[in-house]
Amino acid sequence: MGKVNTTDARKVCGTNYPTSICFIVVNEFCERFSYYGMKAVLTLYFLSYLKWDKNLSTAVYHAFSGLCYFTPILGAVIADSWLGKFKTIIYLSIVYVIGHVVKSVGAIPTVGNTDVHIGLSMFGLILIALGTGGIKPCVAAFGGDQFEEEHIKERQKFFSIFYMSINAGSVLSTLITPILRGDVKCFGDDCYALAFGVPAALMVVALAVFIFGSGMYKKTPPQGNVLGEVCKCIGFAIKNRWNSSKDDVKRKHWLDWAEDKYSLVSLLQGSRWTLQATRMNMAFVSLSFSRHLNMLNALLILVFVPIFDLIIYPLVGLCRIKITPLRKMATGMIFAALAFGAATLVEINVVKTVVEPAPAEQSLLQVFNLANGTVGVKVAGGNPFQNPIRELQDPSTYEPLPLGAPNKELSIDVTFTGRSYSCRHEFEERKAYSLIVHQKAPGIECKLVSTLMTCFDYSINSMNITVGETEFYVPPDYSMSANMIFTRFGIIVIFRTTSQISLSVCLSHQKDGKIVAEKMEDVKANNVHIAWQIPQYALITAGEVMFSITGLEFSYSQAPNNMKSVLQAGWLLTVAFGNVIVLIVAEGAGLEQWKEFLLFGGLLLGVCIIFSFMAYFYAYVDPEQLSKMYAGDSGKKKESTKL
Repeated sequence: MGKVNTTDARKVCGTNYPTSICFIVVNEFCERFSYYGMKAVLTLYFLSYLKWDKNLSTAVYHAFSGLCYFTPILGAVIADSWLGKFKTIIYLSIVYVIGHVVKSVGAIPTVGNTDVHIGLSMFGLILIALGTGGIKPCVAAFGGDQFEEEHIKERQKFFSIFYMSINAGSVLSTLITPILRGDVKCFGDDCYALAFGVPAALMVVALAVFIFGSGMYKKTPPQGNVLGEVCKCIGFAIKNRWNSSKDDVKRKHWLDWAEDKYSLVSLLQGSRWTLQATRMNMAFVSLSFSRHLNMLNALLILVFVPIFDLIIYPLVGLCRIKITPLRKMATGMIFAALAFGAATLVEINVVKTVVEPAPAEQSLLQVFNLANGTVGVKVAGGNPFQNPIRELQDPSTYEPLPLGAPNKELSIDVTFTGRSYSCRHEFEERKAYSLIVHQKAPGIECKLVSTLMTCFDYSINSMNITVGETEFYVPPDYSMSANMIFTRFGIIVIFRTTSQISLSVCLSHQKDGKIVAEKMEDVKANNVHIAWQIPQYALITAGEVMFSITGLEFSYSQAPNNMKSVLQAGWLLTVAFGNVIVLIVAEGAGLEQWKEFLLFGGLLLGVCIIFSFMAYFYAYVDPEQLSKMYAGDSGKKKESTKL
């Protein structure tokens, strides 16, 4: 076993916290600021700078995010088997910085053409994924290495502080980077070069801070290819078991069939690693459904972590309830399931006022009556609009039109002042249409539009309509303005057919020689206040604090010294697999949103039950004793502790 490189054990203000962890926490804060700051504007960069469409931008964004969670296993193997954590963090951080610089250069308009920008951007993102993923399992494990084994409580609090630094960096970068992009102009446009350059500078600071604390770190050298040894051990055990005869001595555990070649220590290590990975994979895959939360989640984490550590956990302890890591994690999963239950209830109430999209071989139709009187509308001989429609009447609802095909031309009959007028229009499946009925000599004309408009002009000339500070240009002759977003008195109104909020249509016409504005409300304002989302965010954050922070420390404390980074990487790798499951459910199942929430909540409860059953039989490992066994000390194994 290699010699641990230790230095003078400097402590923070006379406590048991090593001074070296200050550099590690600051490094993590700067690195997370760098990563999330870059990601905050990445999709907009794809859309507005590289001119990619929405589908390609989304695909590349998620591919990059997934790669960042698959590369930790590479960094962990390098750290535990070859370079050690300290050197791995240094070298991969340099790769990380180079990636940021390349990405920033790719955002400078004067550097080459579009192909050059795309090439530099993709190469930079690959380097960033290698850097951030490679150091991710090493930094947390390296921080845990700084503590003596007897300082368990201090190490647990370190992981809480470490997790807070992650979210603090995320919150600040998500606020600051978009401002740098939008408010600062360079090269005559949004300054993406600056928006990517600031995160690059923060990564340089992160690397410098980490190197500055070099003389204070306790550095554990690598101890060989652990994964390779585990695989060989398992393979040898299976081979021996398969070739054994009935006369052979029975073994208590199937891995005992490898004891002819591998020591007891190796067998203990392999079985523990396998069992731990299995438990973590099943548990974390479930909780990773809540991985992609917005800024409110990160802010609540900064509030909840000290509340749980300083108030809730001590109060529970005073009630003589034994708090173990696995109990915390199981409780966290229950809170996460309750969060999805709360989200389900909110979603059920939200969708009550939302226009559902038309199914296959059907369209949706509503009518705007701009004629100077009441009209009746029939479509293809049917009567979806049974009641007469008054002038400027708010459309009651979208009516379904059966097509019987992907598209079909339908006849529309409009009755006005006792006379009937006909028109024909082409309808496509799954689309919503608005029929504008207006007077035009010698009678009635109907115009079909496939998207909902912000402003209609049924005067002769073009005009500008101003709502608050937003101006709409409306072309002449019953034309429409572009869909826009405007803010008025703190309320944002979005004009789109699938909107879940109040949807209004501005109308202008000549009356008594004057142009006046009229308003017709299409979709009624949703009466479910956004504040109803706070409970689900509070529940999911409480679950994350109990599960993720505890799991981070648990995966470190239960691993042997030569597997700290590998196990952290396995922990992170399950996040990537969890995201794949989310993608399959979201894109493949085709469930309504509330049913999807309910499914995730049910999955969490189911996995929580399995996790709790397995945790009951889990025997906690004493890593210090395991290390002594490696050193030749046959110390006694501590009594197993159960959930």
